[in-house]
Amino acid sequence: MLDIRQIPVLNDNYVYLVRETESGATAVVDPAVAAPVLVEAQRLGWTITHILNTHHHGDHVGGNMEIQAATGCHIVGPRADKDRIPGIQTQVGDGDRCTFGQDEATVFDVPGHTRGHIAYWFAADDALFCGDTLFALGCGRLFEGTPAQMWKSLGKLKALPDETRVYCAHEYTQANAKFALSVDGDNAALVARAEEIDATRARGKPTVPSILGIEKHTNPFLRADDPVLARNLGLGGASAEEVFAEVRSRKDHF
Repeated sequence: MLDIRQIPVLNDNYVYLVRETESGATAVVDPAVAAPVLVEAQRLGWTITHILNTHHHGDHVGGNMEIQAATGCHIVGPRADKDRIPGIQTQVGDGDRCTFGQDEATVFDVPGHTRGHIAYWFAADDALFCGDTLFALGCGRLFEGTPAQMWKSLGKLKALPDETRVYCAHEYTQANAKFALSVDGDNAALVARAEEIDATRARGKPTVPSILGIEKHTNPFLRADDPVLARNLGLGGASAEEVFAEVRSRKDHF
């Protein structure tokens, strides 16, 4: 039911225009800036009715007020972070259903990158909008959370169906692949994926969305419970949280 358009903005951000085709309801997911979003909506003939925010960072909410002023749209965002979401009108949190035209999204609380981060999963469309929690071959830095929180958050997303398309908010994949190979270089699926990513970027094409089933086999941040990765890190017998913390620390200093 969803027609999804990807708008590259700033250096490496993606903003999404999401239209529910039955009703014509149209959401902007994490508008870093307003102008290119408004231009694209006008080009498509779509009327923006909603903004869906995942967290409070400026490169995700910077266009909120300008888009709302131009369209009168309704702003939805995390209940746990309501004081930091410009213009928020509807607050949602873990387990809530966010109605969008004739469709709906399940909301997950996924703290770690920020304390109030959420994700929106449109089950009928195999579409996950996860902001900066999960990236293609990566995950967000822990600015306001702990490794234990982030590992739990990623577990909620990892439990979704393999066919889920991961609409993350940044084009970080090529850099993430270089790091992933440094900790999981014997993973044949990862090696092949890294080569494909290099070829895709050489053609100037995006690597996002990715597919969750592929992430489960190649993203080291989702594989912290895999004994093979633990042994690669010299952490045989360690808990998944400990392995995740080590992977995150290495990425921070990579």
